[in-house]
Amino acid sequence: MNKLFPILILITAIACKKNQSEQSSFDESYARAKIVTAWNETMPNILKQVISPSFKDTTYSISDTLSFRSTLNKVIEQISVNGGGTIKVAPGNYFVKGSIFMKSNVNLHISEGAILNFSPNPSDYLPMVKMRWEGTFIMNYSPLIYAIDQENIAITGKGKIDGNCEEVWASWKKKQRPGKMRARQMGNDQIPIEERVFGEGYFLRPPGIQFIKCKNILLEDFTIKSTPFWTINPILSENITVRRLSIQKGTTNDDGIDPESCKNVLIENCTINTHDDCIAIKAGRDQDGWKYPPSENIVIRNNDFTNIVGSGFCIGSEMSAGVRNVFAENNTLRGSDKHAFQFKSNPDRGGFIEEIYMRNMKVLNPVKYGFEFTTDYKGWRGNAYFVKYNNFYFQNITLEEASAISIKINGRSEENIQKVFMENITVKRSPAPVIANFTQDLLLKNISVNGKMISDKDITTTTEKK
Repeated sequence: MNKLFPILILITAIACKKNQSEQSSFDESYARAKIVTAWNETMPNILKQVISPSFKDTTYSISDTLSFRSTLNKVIEQISVNGGGTIKVAPGNYFVKGSIFMKSNVNLHISEGAILNFSPNPSDYLPMVKMRWEGTFIMNYSPLIYAIDQENIAITGKGKIDGNCEEVWASWKKKQRPGKMRARQMGNDQIPIEERVFGEGYFLRPPGIQFIKCKNILLEDFTIKSTPFWTINPILSENITVRRLSIQKGTTNDDGIDPESCKNVLIENCTINTHDDCIAIKAGRDQDGWKYPPSENIVIRNNDFTNIVGSGFCIGSEMSAGVRNVFAENNTLRGSDKHAFQFKSNPDRGGFIEEIYMRNMKVLNPVKYGFEFTTDYKGWRGNAYFVKYNNFYFQNITLEEASAISIKINGRSEENIQKVFMENITVKRSPAPVIANFTQDLLLKNISVNGKMISDKDITTTTEKK
């Protein structure tokens, strides 16, 4: 045994709510049937529903560098009223003194050589709008690019968007706690949204691009960097294509792409290099999220991820409306101080995470955790709305190193994590291959850690409560 990387296997499958005499139907045949149906039928059907919007053959060019934002918003409104078209921003440097408001049937095309430099002055993002902040609807500073109740909208072109967060916004993280806790309590108490007034004095940073209740969205080819908060955050929206973006870091909480309570989403061929999570699938926080639809039917493929303090791919922790039917394949993670793949919640959330399929992934540089399922994520306020985790299928995934734990699955005695199938998983170096508590139906096939094969035969099963 390699003394530097001792094999520590602690696998506990506890079925606290299940009749002990009942036999599980979860076996290799069940898992493979699920996998075949998911990848060969469910995913292709999702992709058939993701159709990029098309636009009227009307083009308007804009090169006004003196009053760019005012001119652009007027042109967006005018073109939308007239049935739509494309606005081409000519090459050049543009100062954007406040939010851009997208409207139906408009394609904002940022030409190569064009740079949209957003104002670092928070007051430029007033008056407040209805937006979602960490899963809770509030009235707050407007996102840099914003839309609500629109359809057929696009941002395209090889130009750049710079949120210029470093000058002011980056300092707000240390000041945000009072506002954050007030927003969460208002969500918990179901205060009417129009009474959840924040803005000046609360230090809740707006995201880069937030589209709420929109249909038929295309985000393609541009570079975006240094947004004050989550970079791209569609909410309660459907038919979304995100393709060939370059998303670059700025400050803390700069998640790359966070689809939230969204349906029929394709994210492909993007390069994401952030401080925080590269992709985080979300669905609202606690009571404020329960009345909305889940995030579902999401395909994430052929992307290149790097981050500093987050996960390459995660679900949660704001996931209270539920997340289902997520497919991730052929993605590369170049490294993270924390997680490659994380599924996070706590008993304030409620909801579910189910039908998750991942295959053909590479993690090229060290991470702390390879896979982590956590059901007691930070911020738990002591409620007992236990999240249901069910049907996870991971295949053909290679990690260079997981410096803490390769696979960590922590369910709860009140609600076990159910049906996890892992096949052809290789972790070249790690001190602790598998830790799984309160996990029901964990099936391992061809799992290698530190060159040692680990299978479901290593599982210790007990029916005693913890």
